[in-house]
Amino acid sequence: MPSEEAWRNRREAGEELAAAVREQLGRPMDVLVLGLPRGGVAVAAPVAQELGGELDVLVVRKVGVPWQPELALGAVTAAGQRVRNDDVITHARLSADELESAFRRAEDEARDRERRLRPHGTGAGERQPLRLAGRTVVLVDDGIATGATARAAAALVAAQQPPPERVLMAVPVGAREAIDDLAELVDAVIVLRLPGQFAAVGAWYRDFAQVTDDQVRAMLAQ
Repeated sequence: MPSEEAWRNRREAGEELAAAVREQLGRPMDVLVLGLPRGGVAVAAPVAQELGGELDVLVVRKVGVPWQPELALGAVTAAGQRVRNDDVITHARLSADELESAFRRAEDEARDRERRLRPHGTGAGERQPLRLAGRTVVLVDDGIATGATARAAAALVAAQQPPPERVLMAVPVGAREAIDDLAELVDAVIVLRLPGQFAAVGAWYRDFAQVTDDQVRAMLAQ
């Protein structure tokens, strides 16, 4: 069993998580490790290194109801991949044009953020959607509290056609209810610690300084 002490930083948590993911998967072929920005990329980097997989960033934006932004119509990636919350869409009674506008606005926001995070000179503006078909996809974040972004990311990846070979969510620490919800969306959830009382992700790191755009770009460039 892992220690219940806080990790020194995200790198240390990622190295411990990498060992757990490796134990679960062995050494699968064609692995894509997707870090959720920005802190998740710092945890994902040692996971990708341990698995010998490709490291990338997955920017997800919630698509909110225009007059109630916290209520999600769905979610999108920078590449335009979408997942829809049909129950909310039905009750919102938006016109087709209003719905499309909401999704496109979120896509633009995701694209702008991804452009800032990707290494300079990679042609982020013309970047094609990530190839997920037939791959083992490991989604990584530095911790899960409510799980809203993680659920959107998992749903987006799992819904792609052709589908990935399998999708896993891997996090150092998470709230039990959020982890249980995620388990319904992916093939497996790997979590090192499930505290009985979850206060905040940052409580599990001695150094929880914000990861900068420059640091994310450096990790992806490597």
